[in-house]
Amino acid sequence: MRTIPLAILSLALVISTFASAADEDWPSYNRTLTSERFVPLDQITRTNVNALGKLCTYDTGIETVFQTGPIVVNGTLYATTEMDTFALDAENCKERWRVHEEVAPSFIKVNRGVALADGRLFRGLQDGRVVAYDARDGKRIWEQRIADPAKGESVPAAPIAWAGLVFVGNAGGDNYDVKGRMYALHAASGKIAWEFYLVPREHPRGKVEPRDSEAKPHETARAASWGNEADVPIAGGATWTSYTLDPKTGLLYVPGGNPAPDFVTRLRPGENLYTNSIVVLDAKTGAYRAHFVITPRDFHDWDVSAAPVLATTRSGKQRMFVAPKDGHLYGYDLNSGKRLYRAAVTTIANAEVPLTPAGTRFCPGTQGGSEWNGPAYSPANNLVYTGSVDWCATVRIAPDAKVKSASVGQPWSGAGDENLFGKMDATEKSRGWLTATDADSGKIRWKFASPAPILAAVTPTGGGLVFFGDVNGNLCALDADDGRERWKSKLDGALGGGIISYEIRGRQRLAVTYGMSSPIWPAPKSTAKIVVYGLERADSI
Repeated sequence: MRTIPLAILSLALVISTFASAADEDWPSYNRTLTSERFVPLDQITRTNVNALGKLCTYDTGIETVFQTGPIVVNGTLYATTEMDTFALDAENCKERWRVHEEVAPSFIKVNRGVALADGRLFRGLQDGRVVAYDARDGKRIWEQRIADPAKGESVPAAPIAWAGLVFVGNAGGDNYDVKGRMYALHAASGKIAWEFYLVPREHPRGKVEPRDSEAKPHETARAASWGNEADVPIAGGATWTSYTLDPKTGLLYVPGGNPAPDFVTRLRPGENLYTNSIVVLDAKTGAYRAHFVITPRDFHDWDVSAAPVLATTRSGKQRMFVAPKDGHLYGYDLNSGKRLYRAAVTTIANAEVPLTPAGTRFCPGTQGGSEWNGPAYSPANNLVYTGSVDWCATVRIAPDAKVKSASVGQPWSGAGDENLFGKMDATEKSRGWLTATDADSGKIRWKFASPAPILAAVTPTGGGLVFFGDVNGNLCALDADDGRERWKSKLDGALGGGIISYEIRGRQRLAVTYGMSSPIWPAPKSTAKIVVYGLERADSI
């Protein structure tokens, strides 16, 4: 598969990117808009991390699929549940305000977080709205609908904000006739600035969108890449995690989800652009600039789900790192658009074996690989860290007639039994990996085996540590250079959201979300909580 070179874009990422966020804050989902997740703070180190202890806990009081990525700005921590948004004192966990939006509950009760700009806080909702609140008191400023819940669309992704715009897309690409779209909204008013379809807006049978005489080259190519018959809608390409933006070039990097039906490629012949790709757009206008096909012709539900990392590596090269659900870490050169390497970060098996009505087992399964939290990059040692799920699945595909008989709003995977996204192996056969990969060469430096899937965010720090957690409630700090375990804390709920670090009153803190109670992830049940850690003894600093 060919990607379009980006040399004409003259991307100019430099190491100062890591300081684009105030060192003491965590102002965006992945800390910086370029998504490295590296924290330059260095009070908590390899030598004193054993003194790290719990300082305070905030209990939301509800059981939910807690996957929020908190942000911290000027001493206030902001986070979300499916229906609630709240602000806490980032030092003592005291609630400053909390607002509730009453929407119809969804099967996966999830929201991944907020964006903050110019005193406004932005989030999406499961009923298809994006809302803005006053960051001081939680009063609603505006709302804008970008998705249709009647079709199974929602907005669980954590938005990002830049230059007076808020960027977010719709989820639901595994449902019948749902088309992935990306939006920019005016931060002040909520009005739609632009909309971009990741799959053809119109069915290409008999025409090219919007008309042959007006179609831009990328629209023509996108339409021509789908060979669906007239009775098979074009669907997929939705986004459900977060996004990456290079402020120096004004380019937005959008991870596109899988095509649908997920498992039956013969009903959607062709390359199916721009599903399972990173699509690069002009952030101010929504104009197409380039795309990278990451997992071509996907038939395993291997979304390119998480935001990619943009970084200038030790070699001085401008790179992009992507970790989709297919169990690999991809490294790209941003000047040429060429893929440099593809490194396996979990078990890979039967990846090319066709799916059949009798059933095919493959690894990673539909809940494997890297999920909504993407890779992280440390400029201190030039390593990319990837958390992943080692869990295989078996899928039986349905007859074409049954797949075609689905209706609007229904899940549309093409699976042939009640397990719409495959039957995962027994829970005891699942585990997780944290993998450290050389950013320039793609060679794996070390791997750490976790007893349970790693879904939570991975966060490297200036203190030579990398923090992560698993769904069994294990929160760990490893030596960033060699992967040795330096510290561990056992929590009473699953970790599936953000792990962030910030400084307040001159002290480095670690804030962790846990208590992910999910219908699809085996985990201990508990209420959703945020816990803040710090060094307990003054002489530890």
